[in-house]
Amino acid sequence: MFASLSDRLTSTFKNLRTKGRLSEADIDATVREIRRALLDADVAVTVVRSFTGKVRERALSAEVSGALNPAQQVVKIVNDELVAILGGANRPLVFAKTPPTVILLAGLQGAGKTTLAGKLALHLKSQGHTPLLVAADLQRPNAVTQLQIVGERAGVPVFAPHPGTQGHADAVALATGDPVAVAREGLATAHTRQHDVVIVDTAGRLGVDAELMAQAAAIRDALDPDEILFVIDAMIGQDAVATAQAFQEGVGFTGVVLTKLDGDARGGAALSVASVTGVPILFASTGEKLTEFEVFHPDRMASRILDMGDVLTLIEHAEKAFDADQAEEMAAKIASGDGFTLEDFLTQMQQLKTMGSMKKMLGMLPGMGQMREAIDNFDEREVDRVEAIVRSMTPGERRTPKIINGSRRARIARGSGTTPTDVNQLLERFDGARKMMAQMSRGGGMPGMPGMGSGKKGKGRTAPPVRGKKGKSGNPAKRAEQERLAIDRGAGIAPAAPKGSSFGLGAPKQAPADADPASLELPAGLEKFLGR
Repeated sequence: MFASLSDRLTSTFKNLRTKGRLSEADIDATVREIRRALLDADVAVTVVRSFTGKVRERALSAEVSGALNPAQQVVKIVNDELVAILGGANRPLVFAKTPPTVILLAGLQGAGKTTLAGKLALHLKSQGHTPLLVAADLQRPNAVTQLQIVGERAGVPVFAPHPGTQGHADAVALATGDPVAVAREGLATAHTRQHDVVIVDTAGRLGVDAELMAQAAAIRDALDPDEILFVIDAMIGQDAVATAQAFQEGVGFTGVVLTKLDGDARGGAALSVASVTGVPILFASTGEKLTEFEVFHPDRMASRILDMGDVLTLIEHAEKAFDADQAEEMAAKIASGDGFTLEDFLTQMQQLKTMGSMKKMLGMLPGMGQMREAIDNFDEREVDRVEAIVRSMTPGERRTPKIINGSRRARIARGSGTTPTDVNQLLERFDGARKMMAQMSRGGGMPGMPGMGSGKKGKGRTAPPVRGKKGKSGNPAKRAEQERLAIDRGAGIAPAAPKGSSFGLGAPKQAPADADPASLELPAGLEKFLGR
């Protein structure tokens, strides 16, 4: 969602890093680009003015002028201010001292409240709670049925005494029950069945109106909830601020939940709501699956926007997907070099799939904004094709890939619906990865990196090549002449090679000690240089 904003900010800071010292004009130009990027992302105008004003004020202060790297200091200032407008520090849910904790969901129709109720229930269930879903949306057609299906998928019970509106004809007749009474009965049922969390799904409207506010306020007064979560669609742009302010005045809420963060909209709502209302964002929904739900951390979101990655969230996903004992066993196999087999590779692939989308995981790595096009073009089905190839092998072939010959490759390709070339590429990549992991486990480092294991040496450190004896000439006639001279020298017929001369003229003749220098024989033409 923040791809466009991230690209604009990254480009602005890239131009800034080329300058060793920042003038006031440089800072003004940077702030101007940041203002344009935020407005293009549908951030509220009041938030943009406040944000850019604080950035400019801090950028012109001594903390930048006295920094060793002014450009990096400006990036830090922008990061700090982004964290501030996103709500500052993360705030967890407030649980009641005496169970059950009542959580009321409110928002416009189509924001995703019903699906979010199931996601939140699954999230709390994974933390050891026993949530109960209450279907108090009796006006939207089939809203109760949808909540029952979502609750069944999440493994959470649903309290739904009234079927609600089942069709458009019923909607016209307004044949609905009393949502306030349903909410009261749900709370009483939670006490009886000893559920420690109650999540109430309420009705929404296509727009803010008095009837919606009155009904939500009546349910609030009847339940006295511990948390009122305002569910807002992150794709609605500038209208998010007006909607949030209307709900805050009419009903009031203690936390915000952003949905549809995986969309391709500009995402200005996420940067506006917390700053305008002063209420923190607690959760974010990042996809359609019930597991695509995460706690909102302002500092991590700011890091993603500035293309600095979100490694902490990636580690948390990995800890949920990978078993600690299996990870230790796998590390020992990798260290041994030959112990890592295709069976272990298949196990890792299956655990990797449980972490979610590969594109999302790659997007959490620092600096991946520069490779966004390659990540977008990545085919998620490639993981399934690799798994099909490995599953088409026999257990012996997975343990010992060296036995896979041409006929076996053809059989594996037919079984997996791929080509022998695909099988060859997988085996080559697997063999290379196994060698690299074994080398890294021995402390050799990544291949090809200076100072880290094998690879090219640094400039000026390359050892000189060993010079061998002079070989025979490639010219047949010259080679024959060399062989003839060698035979003659061995027989004592040919004269020995001249010694003591670098130019092949032989050793100079020694003149007698009492010889007259004028009588020395000199080459023709040198007399004039000696004055003769």
